[in-house]
Amino acid sequence: QVQLVESGGGLVQAGGSLRLSCAVSGSIFSINVMGWYRQTPEKHRELVAGFTSGGRTNYADSVKGRFTISRDNAKNTMYLQMNSLKPEDTAVYYCNAASPAMNYWGQGTQVTVSS
Repeated sequence: QVQLVESGGGLVQAGGSLRLSCAVSGSIFSINVMGWYRQTPEKHRELVAGFTSGGRTNYADSVKGRFTISRDNAKNTMYLQMNSLKPEDTAVYYCNAASPAMNYWGQGTQVTVSS
């Protein structure tokens, strides 16, 4: 089993920044893919940024140049630095970790960007 706990969401004005954190515990050795997703009531859950199994990063076109995904293996924590936030970035953000057999999700953290 893998446990994911997100933190760092909140309310910010357009143009501001937030950093999300995802603390990972449990059977970490089984994980080969991790990423951040977001969801609004109007849209399906979508990938925002992620690490591939080869360690490369990928980003949704809508966040390229503004968001940066990173991780600290010593702390078992993944981050999402979000800069130049826009109202359309408002969503619940979820941490995701996947092994060949299982897919894990955190509880989500709300990000609200006011105009």
